[in-house]
Formats: sequence, structure tokens, C-alpha cells
Amino acid sequence: MENVSVRNAPVANEAAANYVGPLAVLTTLFFMWGSLTSLNDVLIPYAQHVFKIELAASMLIQTAFFSAYFVFSIPAAKIIDWIGYKKAIVVGLLTMVVACLGFFPAAKIPSFPFFLVALILLATGITILQVAANPYVAVLGKPETASSRLNLTQAFNSLGTTIFPWIGAHLILRTTAAAMSASQEADAVIRLYVYFFATALTLLAIGIGLSKLPRVASAEHHIGERIEDSVWKHPNLVFGAIGIFVYVGGEVAIGSSIANYLALDNIGEFLSPATIPDAAARYRAALGEAAKYISVYWMGAMFGRFIGSGLLQKIRPAKLLALAAIMAGLLVITSVLTNGPIAMWAILSVGFFNSIMFPCIFTMGIEELGPLTGDGSGILNMAIVGGAVIPWLVGKAGDLINHRYYPGMIQGETSWGQGIHYALIAAAFCYLYILFFAVSGSKPNSERYSRT
Repeated sequence: MENVSVRNAPVANEAAANYVGPLAVLTTLFFMWGSLTSLNDVLIPYAQHVFKIELAASMLIQTAFFSAYFVFSIPAAKIIDWIGYKKAIVVGLLTMVVACLGFFPAAKIPSFPFFLVALILLATGITILQVAANPYVAVLGKPETASSRLNLTQAFNSLGTTIFPWIGAHLILRTTAAAMSASQEADAVIRLYVYFFATALTLLAIGIGLSKLPRVASAEHHIGERIEDSVWKHPNLVFGAIGIFVYVGGEVAIGSSIANYLALDNIGEFLSPATIPDAAARYRAALGEAAKYISVYWMGAMFGRFIGSGLLQKIRPAKLLALAAIMAGLLVITSVLTNGPIAMWAILSVGFFNSIMFPCIFTMGIEELGPLTGDGSGILNMAIVGGAVIPWLVGKAGDLINHRYYPGMIQGETSWGQGIHYALIAAAFCYLYILFFAVSGSKPNSERYSRT
């Protein structure tokens, strides 16, 4: 395989020249949904404090959010078939606006179930955007540069995931470390989701509704059109779906755990016992500082995607994906087996090697699907449900380890045992599968069944 290709994608020079504007518009979408997705990592320690819940229960934030991908990805693909990419994007944005407004009652009551409902609705809108935008970017230009193009737009997604965890940690988690009223804690959430994001998404929906996005027929098929093919006849799509499942699960599990992980005395070392003698109070105080490093994790992904966009012009996606999987797995193992700065920076560095995984897996997964590209995209986006499953399993494993081996390090909803330290080994197994996909599972039918 020389490079990623999407069959029948347009390559005309005139058309390609007109793709700069549409790509810029789509890049804004990637930035917005990256920003909102990354704030879940901040909401997890916030929920532990406000609702007095343990790690596994707080991971239901990710379970609720990413379960929407599984439920709504195929319907989203059908919506695209019915109304086209542009209108589907507007529908997705308006769904996100309604979800952001839902954070007002969720924070004011406050109600954890309301938070989960708002997150499910938010993820539904993002799912529609993902199913529409990812294949659209992949076919919006030369097929041989599809991975590079998608990697570049994903870099701006990572820009959002870099900026907003820091903002969220400052606005939201600052309230958990200080003696603030419930009303002040609610206002921190409302300012971010209701005042800022609901307004920004509304303006973006209006802008896209009034803009002219080109129609790319190669990535669509018409209702009732007979297609002599099936997505299930493409093993690269099936293996790719599993790859997306474990990749998102591993990446989200790490990102969701960073605040709790780095707040441990033997990992982040932010506060000394001499400063705050009480271990539980010291751990809670360290959470706000630790959460700011979520931005470092996602910053690595951002830089990796900008660099990867250039590398993918010269290096086969499968080869680069294999290297990234090996490095990410080794860093996770290093972090689990060590303490202090080594453990801290090893886990944060995983973000850099995560950077090129999604675009590589995605473009190799939809290779040679032709008019089934939309359906294949829906299946791959369903697999993002890994972000709902694996983080919860990691959180549950962390709680079980703490209760079994560190019962003296649990005070109410606060646990500063080593459970999360060791539970993150699960991510290494995720990267092992991605290595398999890069080496073998990603081969399209033309290579898999070609005669030599």
C-alpha cells in the first residue's frame, strides 16, 4: 500500500483549489468539538467533589458521552444520506447548542443525572459532526494525501483539547479547592457551557448554513441506489472499528485519569505533607493543579498532529501508526512501573504518540469503500464507544485496587491510593492491538486478496 486512498475521490486541480475555504470551515468544527470533549476530563474531578462519588461513578461522564457515538453514528450516516453533509453539520451544531443550554439546570439544581443527559445530547451533536466531517475531509482533495489532510484538521481538534482543559481547570476546579457556595460552583459551569459555547455554536451554525460547501459525490450514495458491495466485505473496516474502539478507550482513559493520577503524592508531588498534613485535604488541593496538566497531554497530541501531517506526506500511514503504537505502549508501561517525574511525564507524553492514530486508523479503515464511505464512517464512529467502556473499566479497577489494598487511603469520595496508578496498564493492551492493525489488519481487499 503506497498511501491511503478513498476511491473515486475528486482530484481535479480546479476543485482542489476551491477546497481551502471548506477545509478552513471544517477545521473550526474540529476545534469546537475537541474543546467540548476535553472538558469531560475536568468535569470528572468536579463531579467527584460536588456529587460525592468515587472514580468509577465519575467515569460515567465518559460512559454517557461516548455511548452516544454507538447509538447515533448509524442514524447520523442516514441523516447525511437524506439531507447532505452541510445540512447535517448544521443539525449537529444546533443539537450541541441545546445540550449546552441543558447544563444550566444541571448545574443549578445540581443533578448528576441531568449532567449525564446534557452530555449525551452534546455527544449526539458531535457524533453527527464527526460522521459528516471526517469522511468529507478525507475525500476533499487528492486521495493520496487523505491521511495528511485529516491529520491536519485533527491538529486543530487538539488545539481545542489543549486550551480548554486549562480554562476549565481554572474556572471549574478552582471552585472545588476553595470554600465556595453551591451557587458559585454552578456559575462556573454555566459561564463556560451556556454563555460561551451555546453562543459560539449558534453563530457557527448560522455561518455554515449561509456558506457554500462543495458537494463531493464520491463519498455519498443516493437513497434507493443499488450498491453491489457490503461494508462487511472489507476486513480493514472491521479491524479498523476495533482499532478506533481501543484507541479512543485508551486515550480517554488516560486523559480522564490525569487529574486523579497526578494528584497522588508519589506522582505529581505538587504539595508536601509539611504544607498540608491531612492526606485527603492535600489530595483535593492538588487536583486543581494536576488538572492543568490535562492540557499538556492534549498539547502533545496537537504538536504530534502538526508534525504528523508533514510526515504522512512521506511515510506510509501503517508504518507511522506502528511506530506510534509501540512508543505509546512503552510509555504507559514506564509510567505504571515508576514514580515521580518519570511516571508523570511518561504518561503525559503518550498524548504525542496518540496524535496520528485516529486519522491513520480512520482513513485506512474506509479505504476502497467508495460509495459506502458514509456507512463505513458511521461504523467507525460507532466504535468511539470505546471511550464509554474502557475508562469506566479503568476507573472500576482503580476503585477495586484501592478498596482491596489501600483501604486506609479512602475518605468518603476521596481516595488517594495507588489504584489508578496500576489500572492504567489497560491502555498498554489497547496500543498492542493498534500495532496489530497497523501491521496486518489495515490491508484493504486489493492487497489482502491480490495474487503475487
